[in-house]
Amino acid sequence: MWAVAVALGISLGASAKDANPPAKVKTDATAINRDARMGSSYSSVIKKVTPSVVNIYSTKTVKQPRFQQFFDDPSLERFFGGGGNGRGQRGPRNYKSESLGSGVIVTDDGYILTNNHVVEGADTDGVKVALGDGKQRLSARVVGTDPQTDIAVLKVDAKDLPAITLADSDKLEVGDVALAIGNPFNVGQTVTMGIVSALGRGGFGITDYEDFIQTDAAINPGNSGGALVDAQGRLIGINQSIVSGSGGNMGVGFAVPINQAKAVMERLVDFGKVTRGYLGIRLQEVTPELAQSFKLADTGGALVSEIVPNAPAATAGLKEGDVITEINGKKAADSRHLRLMISQNTPGSKVTLTVLRDGKAKAVTAKLGELPGDEGEAANATSPAEKNERDALDGVEVEDVSAATRRENSIPADVRGVLVANVNQDSNAYEAGLRPGSVILEIDRTPVRTAEEAIKVCDAAKGDRILLRVWSRQGNVTGSRFMTVDNTKKK
Repeated sequence: MWAVAVALGISLGASAKDANPPAKVKTDATAINRDARMGSSYSSVIKKVTPSVVNIYSTKTVKQPRFQQFFDDPSLERFFGGGGNGRGQRGPRNYKSESLGSGVIVTDDGYILTNNHVVEGADTDGVKVALGDGKQRLSARVVGTDPQTDIAVLKVDAKDLPAITLADSDKLEVGDVALAIGNPFNVGQTVTMGIVSALGRGGFGITDYEDFIQTDAAINPGNSGGALVDAQGRLIGINQSIVSGSGGNMGVGFAVPINQAKAVMERLVDFGKVTRGYLGIRLQEVTPELAQSFKLADTGGALVSEIVPNAPAATAGLKEGDVITEINGKKAADSRHLRLMISQNTPGSKVTLTVLRDGKAKAVTAKLGELPGDEGEAANATSPAEKNERDALDGVEVEDVSAATRRENSIPADVRGVLVANVNQDSNAYEAGLRPGSVILEIDRTPVRTAEEAIKVCDAAKGDRILLRVWSRQGNVTGSRFMTVDNTKKK
């Protein structure tokens, strides 16, 4: 069975007790020369960059559960040791758990980038950094961590360290040479070579904000937090995880783009935490069916399915049904990419959104807020939807939302529509994802408030697909979304 595995497994909160000096990194933002012929060796590049890659050793104290019952038998002490508490139970025992990872020196005065999971849970004085020459081991302070991108920033008290030069990861292209440097399996510093296999990978559930560089340069346990560099020895990413069926390298490795890691580092150093821009919208993918219903040329961008009242999006004039295609002139490939782009802007900054509304492009300017810590957010008888040969809601029973059904289904007071009382599992609507307990808010962009209205609007719909806007609960996610239902055939 295939699985996504973190390349090493072990967040300290941001340390604000000491003022952090600014992180002065060296950056070369030029694109790599792709017309140059590849040489027969990368030794000169490796000699330049390996001193910047360090080994990270972290320890954490683990409490062992108390031994009970037969483990308290004195005759077993020679196997398990003494230390009984005299009351029929043994006290808890502590032991040290050690973990290994890699890191990259990014400033000459001691800032180091690594993964959050390399130092997560480490004791206050439990992080040590071994420099690339193997001669020095320094104590490191955890400046801050960001589990949502799996980035951590460490600081060692040293000067004139061999800091690496950062590239502009936005200028990477698939096919560029990639060299991975780290300490896999604790065998010692190791270099592997491959190419950039893909860009903008995500949707794996490894972190909250995934925009990974994919590479076939071998990445293994212990490589976490190490450097992914280009053919000029510039840092393009922080090695993060692998896809593997065995736990070892299978040619699919992921790295956090250095532009993303750098932005996280700057906020951790300057503010002790990472703040992210907040627009206050719920997004969904633009499927081919939705693109057809909204008369879109393609499935690019993200569909706004819900707007939080009084949030920046509402103030800016965004509407449900808008499709956001660009932020500040940069295209948004999908809803995941758009969410990432919004989060990378600082709270209080203004962004210009390009939206498609009723098939026409429109520019909307919004002032972003700060992302909250926790994302995410019988009067009338039941009337079966009337049936005809083109009835997308055939097999669906709807009813008015009464005070009783609102309480029973925990429907918020501001949600106005018709309640889906039952859905035939053989129906087109069920196939599209409509479920009992949902509330239909709109049919073909027309708001519906009663079962009678829903039936009339549905009867009048003549297209091949009917567009619904529905409020529902899906696991821990509550809110509205769009869906399309086949209106060309009966099940």
